[in-house]
Amino acid sequence: MPRMTEQFDVPVRAATITDVARDAGVSVRTVSRVLNKSPKVGEDTRRTIERAIAALNFRPSLRARGLAVRRSFLLGVVQGDQNAHVVGVLQHGIVEICSEAGYELLVHPVSVQDSRLTEDLEDFVRRTQVDALVLLPPVSENSSVARLLARLGVPAVGIAAVPVPNYPAMLVTGERAAAGMVAAHLLEAGHRRIAMVTGPLHFLSASEREKGFRLTLESAGVALPPSYVREGDYGFESGLAAAADLLTLAERPTAIFAANDIMAAAVLKVARALDLDVPGDLAVAGFDDSDIASMLSPALTTIRRPLRDIAREATRRAIALAEGEVSGVPDHHVELTLVVRQSTVSVAEAKL
Repeated sequence: MPRMTEQFDVPVRAATITDVARDAGVSVRTVSRVLNKSPKVGEDTRRTIERAIAALNFRPSLRARGLAVRRSFLLGVVQGDQNAHVVGVLQHGIVEICSEAGYELLVHPVSVQDSRLTEDLEDFVRRTQVDALVLLPPVSENSSVARLLARLGVPAVGIAAVPVPNYPAMLVTGERAAAGMVAAHLLEAGHRRIAMVTGPLHFLSASEREKGFRLTLESAGVALPPSYVREGDYGFESGLAAAADLLTLAERPTAIFAANDIMAAAVLKVARALDLDVPGDLAVAGFDDSDIASMLSPALTTIRRPLRDIAREATRRAIALAEGEVSGVPDHHVELTLVVRQSTVSVAEAKL
């Protein structure tokens, strides 16, 4: 029931964002920025607006804010990765920034193999009226997706292993160089019979990791022969099959680099089943530094991708694009690091 005044029994109209702007002597856009916790408002102006909000007992709603500034305050994230250890961390980082900025998050899972991928995305964008999108790999790698979003005029930030044209903003992870770090580490440990379990090579992430690993070995005069390469799909079962093949060769490798931590965990399982000591008989390395890497026994040497930081930065850029603060920003290149643990070196060496 509407609240009535005691004397005249007239409904009291709820304060609007326009009322706040008028009372504070600022524009509706400036009030919106304060509600979104934008840093682009001076401290004195922010205090004035906050006093007006308190005095008017203003209670903002997403719908009202959206009508005032012609935005939905919805951010969409499009993902096609089934690895919950990676996607979960990315989504958590995105949610943090959305919450700070007053945006709601819509997650749209897709299949990158779907022939109707672009039609599906266009329907999602038109149906939800999202203000901006964050595209996670491998969906972000699809040039048709980037072209579609550019045609629709949807602000979008892509996260990928290499720059992809048509995104107004990208976070590029140096995965080729990072895989080279793994190769250099295994070479320094004295390994020469080195194998690799790749991801699906039609993914940019997988091909970049394979190239970086192979090129670093070749530059040291060490071959990566076809017999020492197995293509996985980033899943545990594919890692089991690849490890079983490699570790039963007549001349088995002494080190295996798996292109993500899930497949590396599978290699460790097969090694244990074959009674191989890790790292004594076999060194194993992964990629991502997902939550399982330090839980495995032995703990996994891996490449750390700062997923939460990547997600937060991508979301900041998407919101900046949505709010018209920028029309495009330079690609942000993310450096990855090698984390050495007991799966490639002894406990004593890992602590050095």
